[in-house]
Amino acid sequence: MPGSTDPLLARLLELIDGQLAQAVQLRHRLHEQPELAHHELRTAAIVADALPVACTTVAGTGRIALIGPDSGSVLAIRAELDGLPIHERTNAPFSAGGETMHACGHDVHMAALVALARAAHTLAGDLPAPLLAIFQPSEEAFPSGAEQLAREELAAWAPAAVLAAHVHPELPWGAVALDVGAVNASSDSVEIVVEGEPSHGAYPHHGRDPILAIAQIVVALHALATRRIDPLAPTVLNVGVLEGGGAENVIPPHARARATIRAHRPQDRAALRELVAEVVVGVAAAHGCRGSAELVPGEPALENDPRIVARTRALLAQAGFVAAREWRSCGSDDFSFYGEIAPVAMAFVGLDGAPGFSARPLHHPELLPPDEAVGAIARAQAILYVGAAESLTAD
Repeated sequence: MPGSTDPLLARLLELIDGQLAQAVQLRHRLHEQPELAHHELRTAAIVADALPVACTTVAGTGRIALIGPDSGSVLAIRAELDGLPIHERTNAPFSAGGETMHACGHDVHMAALVALARAAHTLAGDLPAPLLAIFQPSEEAFPSGAEQLAREELAAWAPAAVLAAHVHPELPWGAVALDVGAVNASSDSVEIVVEGEPSHGAYPHHGRDPILAIAQIVVALHALATRRIDPLAPTVLNVGVLEGGGAENVIPPHARARATIRAHRPQDRAALRELVAEVVVGVAAAHGCRGSAELVPGEPALENDPRIVARTRALLAQAGFVAAREWRSCGSDDFSFYGEIAPVAMAFVGLDGAPGFSARPLHHPELLPPDEAVGAIARAQAILYVGAAESLTAD
């Protein structure tokens, strides 16, 4: 690797600029043809056609492409293929207007990574490390595409780092948040079932009411979570589904709830899991019912590698960025599964104040990052790649 990556990064950024017109057109094609998780066949084909090298199919509908040297420590960069089951309301000229949309910036991420791949291919002989472009299926749904790749196909590549950049509407345009440690939370799902005894609503003493029991469980979970976890440690417990009964004058035989639990620290994740099981069983029993909680493990917390963060933050100005305020959230991303096989780093690229951008949260039916975001994400991906390469050399 050259003694300094400054000239290489400058050339890479210049070449990315030359790719942006095509990348924006690609973004439009991807946005108008969104596909749900595990069904991204057309999306993957469009991406494959736009790449400068042949790619390999992974995880069903995913694609990976190797750019640059065919030996050395591989640096991987991920973009996501899938859309969301959301009816789009952006009114963009390239909007599909259907029941599926790219409401989390995945169309921007894909187009940016193609632009970076094409630029890097031009410099293939001068690249400090092989660049593995990952177009991953199923970021938004279970089973996770990242989990499959990390534990199966990608593990064979033994990447030295896995990197990603993600648009974020709550950060300023021109700013990038890249912080050390946990920046996203772990996320687990819980299915809660309470079995009671049915009865006429006029004679509650003849039954055991699962509706009352599950209502008390919901209240107890929220209350006790604030008493079992350090209040300075980010955690979230959310009950998003509550079902039971079919008639207002009948005590039903069972009731059901679905919840998510999120935490930045592994010990808090374990404590929340134990809390849910304990409360469901105990509160249900106090109401003469039987309670059960089935946990569906999700992604771990996303922990940014300190060496990659330090090297990449030093390159922000060269790519036209400023450092954003510290940014951590209880959102989650299956990108964290790559942390099982390599150091990882995710940068968040601000949208607030971008040209023509109307502020909307992620997963909102009116979220529409501007086309300029394609270039911003590509530049962020480029400095992550160079920063990770520098950290390898330092090691």
